[in-house]
Amino acid sequence: MQSFEVEIDSLTHDGRGVARVEGKALFVAGALPGERALVRYAGRHRHYDEARVVELLSQSPDRVDPHCPHFGQCGGCALQHLSAPRQIEAKQRVLAENFERIGKVSPAQWLPPLTDQSWGYRRKGRLSVKWVDKKGKALVGFREDNPRFVADLSVCHTLLPEVGQRIEALSALIGSLDARREIAQIEIAAGDDTVALVFRHLSPLNEADLGKLAAFGRAHGLAILLQPKGPDSVQALWPDRIELHFRIHDADVDLAFEPLDFIQVNAGMNQRMVARTLDLLDARDGDTVLDLYCGLGNFTLPIARRVRLIVGVEGDVRLVERAAANAVRNGIANADFHAADLSISHAQSNWARAGYDKLLLDPPRSGAAEVLEYLPRKGTDRVVYVSCHPGSLARDAGTLVTRHGFTLTRAGVMDMFPHTAHVESIALFER
Repeated sequence: MQSFEVEIDSLTHDGRGVARVEGKALFVAGALPGERALVRYAGRHRHYDEARVVELLSQSPDRVDPHCPHFGQCGGCALQHLSAPRQIEAKQRVLAENFERIGKVSPAQWLPPLTDQSWGYRRKGRLSVKWVDKKGKALVGFREDNPRFVADLSVCHTLLPEVGQRIEALSALIGSLDARREIAQIEIAAGDDTVALVFRHLSPLNEADLGKLAAFGRAHGLAILLQPKGPDSVQALWPDRIELHFRIHDADVDLAFEPLDFIQVNAGMNQRMVARTLDLLDARDGDTVLDLYCGLGNFTLPIARRVRLIVGVEGDVRLVERAAANAVRNGIANADFHAADLSISHAQSNWARAGYDKLLLDPPRSGAAEVLEYLPRKGTDRVVYVSCHPGSLARDAGTLVTRHGFTLTRAGVMDMFPHTAHVESIALFER
């Protein structure tokens, strides 16, 4: 297919360059704004086309050499070729555009972006595994841009070094197993002092394979667990007993969790995010606070240290149990937890009908649209919204402003996933 020349004028939300060809948007993987490039079509669609760079004819001053040799092949990162300050600027621009386009709102004040270490930060993740006969090896890594394929990695610089520097060792381990074709994925979960690997296997493992997995754990100082079926089937292989936990230092809270539980991926950023959330919420001694989508108490228990009462609500019953146990673990008696599917209305529930001074929302990517049909109630004068998707935040911001009478006073981005196009953000709404 013939190549042609384009000029890149902006970035998409997923980190691709945008050019215009006869008025039609062209998304160019690996290109940055201000660059001219020789490109070749990779896909044609009704409203946009896709292309890949054949040759860069000019380079942006913001371009940097990717740190990882697999950048461009592995789908785990999208922005390693863009300098760190410009990455965070791009994410804030995505948030601002979503506010304006979807919510028809903009914050009265932009918060300074929150950043932390940009390499070796990822303490939670899922590596795909595939034995490939033609290569005579097990591929261990994230998916490529085409999700049908597992990237052939030797290293990952965003994962904790305990795992990211041992990709080749994991590949060799799996290749040595009799059940090499039956290992489907490896779940990574790290607490403050333990890094655990959960091996998902599609058939029972023999004693020889179990011995090899345990020996790998001992040799590398990694806890090894097995998952033969669903989430409830996870069991420790080595050592016999594994406890994962992490501390939120400013609040003097220590949270225990299980390997498949949701926790924030970036430990350093989580410390900063909790601190900013507490600051924006402005929780005080006499306050009653509602924390929706509370998980295992990441925000709930630090807030509990400051208020009269906090109520946490979460759809995953196991996380609710873990949150209640974490309250006991930390000697906290003013946190009340409830299990409820927040994708449906709970307007008549006792916890929803109670009065709250402040509301914290930390929903999944789909946002909090269902909750905002019946909350916040009139007595709530402050809402802090932690978001992992700028589009749903922008939609819900419009609802809080137009239907509930709030003002979007402050908002900003938090770089939870450096070098990816993922945008984590936080917003404060006040009556």
